[in-house]
Amino acid sequence: MLKKLIALAVLFVLAAIYWAALWPSDPYADADVAKARAEIKALNHAVKAYMLQNDDKVPDSLESVAPYMYSKRIPKDPWGNLYVITKEGSRDFKIVSYGEDGTPGGRGRDADLSSEY
Repeated sequence: MLKKLIALAVLFVLAAIYWAALWPSDPYADADVAKARAEIKALNHAVKAYMLQNDDKVPDSLESVAPYMYSKRIPKDPWGNLYVITKEGSRDFKIVSYGEDGTPGGRGRDADLSSEY
């Protein structure tokens, strides 16, 4: 009987570890990522609108595209950091959020999100 109770306790511990690995402890983590992706998409459209009005020139900063945003301002990402635009050639660009830590790279909530999917 004692062996069965110990085996059952081990199973519960393993199930708890498995549960924690599959679902983040922060219920807002997915919402933050979804919000960042939506804002990156809006910024991407604003940059393209800017380029249509400026001879296909990529803007030097995201502040230049604020007039093309619905709110007329550039939002901060869900973690309070600025979005970054990087030029990748004369007509190519990427918009990036560096995640919760605000630095390039990282995993989990610190992972970078960009307009490149």
